[in-house]
Amino acid sequence: MLAYLSAGELAERMRRKELRATEAVDAFVARVEERDPAINAVVSLDVERARRLARRRDDSTPEPGPLHGVPMTIKDAFDVEGLRTTIGTPVFDRVAERSSTVARRLEDAGAIIVGHSNVPPFLADHVTENEIFGRTNNPWAPDRTPGGSSGGAAAALAAGITPVEAGSDLAGSLRLPAHYCGVYGLKCTEQRVPMTGFFTPPGGGPRPVRVMAALGPLARDLDDLDLMLRVIAGPDGVDVDVPPVPLAARRGGGRKGPFLTPERWEGALPSAPADLRATRLAVVPALPGVRVAAGVRDRLSGIAAAAADAGARVDDALPTVDFGQLTAAGDLIGSISQIFTPAAAALREEQRSLAWYLRVLDQRDRFTAAFEAFFADHDALVLPAGTTAAPPHDARAADPGPLLVFANFAGLPVLTAPAGTGADGLPIGVQIVGPRWSETRLLDIAAALEAAGVLPGFQRPPGC
Repeated sequence: MLAYLSAGELAERMRRKELRATEAVDAFVARVEERDPAINAVVSLDVERARRLARRRDDSTPEPGPLHGVPMTIKDAFDVEGLRTTIGTPVFDRVAERSSTVARRLEDAGAIIVGHSNVPPFLADHVTENEIFGRTNNPWAPDRTPGGSSGGAAAALAAGITPVEAGSDLAGSLRLPAHYCGVYGLKCTEQRVPMTGFFTPPGGGPRPVRVMAALGPLARDLDDLDLMLRVIAGPDGVDVDVPPVPLAARRGGGRKGPFLTPERWEGALPSAPADLRATRLAVVPALPGVRVAAGVRDRLSGIAAAAADAGARVDDALPTVDFGQLTAAGDLIGSISQIFTPAAAALREEQRSLAWYLRVLDQRDRFTAAFEAFFADHDALVLPAGTTAAPPHDARAADPGPLLVFANFAGLPVLTAPAGTGADGLPIGVQIVGPRWSETRLLDIAAALEAAGVLPGFQRPPGC
């Protein structure tokens, strides 16, 4: 049974010649046929392209990459050469002529992208449904949403269809689906991963979203997140906003080197968890003004108590900021995402001006600086990843906006990790937030919390 193996283990089996890439692709396709009709997470499936790539992996003689032969899906906003890309709308529906940097790096590392995962139109909703492919269901309960906009990605992971995924996050689009579906999602530091070939405007044109957005991996396994991160991160020479900030080694060794490259695939050993006794956590059940369901708040209280019992220093603290400023974050998202579209007609006149834009960026700088000061005395901030568990398709939960968008406004990395299930049996996730460029530290903290039994790790949905 290959469905719930990690990407790292799948690649290792193929490197040892215990499994062929063509067999892995056939197993992936069989799993799609078995599970996806009830979920509708996988779109634009191209089996022939996948089998062609798999034969190349099986016949290759060079040193295999860290994702050698691993079949996977990728969010339907990343261009993949020769694969249909829609971003959930006929406006963008086309076959990509060249791959995005993220897709190219994944395939250079040996992965086989078999298809896309479903998204809402323009990635602009916290549910996943569009007129081309229809609605995606949550594997934990088909009458529930998997969230959005990376809803297809999270649902495919939870259902054991794909071992890893890549998503995006402008206002929680990666974190909320991870929370609703009980998987891991890593919103990277802003400008950690190149946006080249992501959400490509039809016919070219300028890229409007230059701030607040971030790309990152999703997985069922912390070491897979680490592996994916090291494959996709770092400058590509095209997205010049991405600086050459090295990724720190994981505690106990782990994968070394700043980035993985085709020329030198570094080791892929799992890392030892951080020492909780030396870890300083701020754990809060909500943000000011955000209403969070009692079951979610109770889960956070339990995590705080268990982490303290395991030796961590735990307090209930937040940065000294006015979270009411996050209305500016919403306005900024509206401006940068709509300025070149017909929807721009709904923008206020001030949102079209350079002076307004620069004033909001100045406000953002001060907001970010407050978090940087906060993290001088805390290793991470832990808080809910959603206000409720996954709601029914036709009953939206309370707007999780401020609970998620604060991290985009400050450009911070956030690891969403499974935190068990509520009384209704649906998953609950937590956000583990750190200072900029601290992704590997967040992975170590999550590993330590799991080793101590504070967090449970990934659990399969019933029936999967």
